Amino acid sequence: MKRLLLLLLAVGTLCVSGCGPSPRPVGGRAEEDTGDTARRFVPDAFLPRMPPADVAPAARAAWLRAHYWDGFDFADTAALVRADTLRMLGLFARHAALCAVASDSAPIDSLMCRASVSRMGLLYFWMLAERVLYDPNSPLRDDELYIPVLRTVVSSKLLTEWERLRPAEQLRLALRCRVGEPAADLRFVLSTGEEATLYDLQSDHTLLFVADPDCSACERLSLEVAASPLVNERLERGSLTLLYLLPRGDTEALRYCGGRLPASWLLACDDGTLFEGTYDLRAVPSLYLLDRTKRIVVKDTADVGAIEAALDGE
Repeated sequence: MKRLLLLLLAVGTLCVSGCGPSPRPVGGRAEEDTGDTARRFVPDAFLPRMPPADVAPAARAAWLRAHYWDGFDFADTAALVRADTLRMLGLFARHAALCAVASDSAPIDSLMCRASVSRMGLLYFWMLAERVLYDPNSPLRDDELYIPVLRTVVSSKLLTEWERLRPAEQLRLALRCRVGEPAADLRFVLSTGEEATLYDLQSDHTLLFVADPDCSACERLSLEVAASPLVNERLERGSLTLLYLLPRGDTEALRYCGGRLPASWLLACDDGTLFEGTYDLRAVPSLYLLDRTKRIVVKDTADVGAIEAALDGE
């Protein structure tokens, strides 16, 4: 599952970079099979616009963010039916990677505005965005890029009230725990039997590790975190507290984990707060890095490198 989007990105990149027949403008066609009159459908292909030669190398990324979709005919809803969705996922992912600029939602806003020329276009590009920016298995998941998508969908008159319910709930959760904002408090029971809250923990940083004892991915991530020299150094100094939290866990599960995890980690069971709409827990494992005031520094990641970079940069 975690490799699904990487596969899509690889396929999309291969398609765009010229492997096989040259891409055609949107507007699929049919080809005749050799030897009979049967016709074979050739799906639409879309090639993003490339910067003109006079655009300076330093400005190419900004140009692509603004003009990537210029050659796509958003008014041609028939082309969306014919489009190769696997290819489109790869193309959307490439655009999302280009748009990953702090506090710059303009390219995504523009894309969704153009897609809103029709109901089908809006639904199709929301689907692409959900797979790339929201799916927990996507390496490009990013709530800050997905929020402008959701705002467009929720406010659209092209969709029914019923159709807007799910994106509205996604938007509510995405707006609650954002990078740079205080984390919602959590109440939990430690392996010692004591009760505590997230805000009771006093250190320069808190690493919240939400896991499941029966999850193989959680076990792999535990090994990665435990092997991190930077994390271990901060734990030894006391400047970092690592809270290993089992959602809806129990003391038996904590005892099971206790013999497999470093003694420097705090082991605890959540009291259900995570499942009351406070956190958008789409999948485990999930890491949150918080500063001394419990402001979110890194949100919902399984990338130890991102945690180390944030710790090293503060």
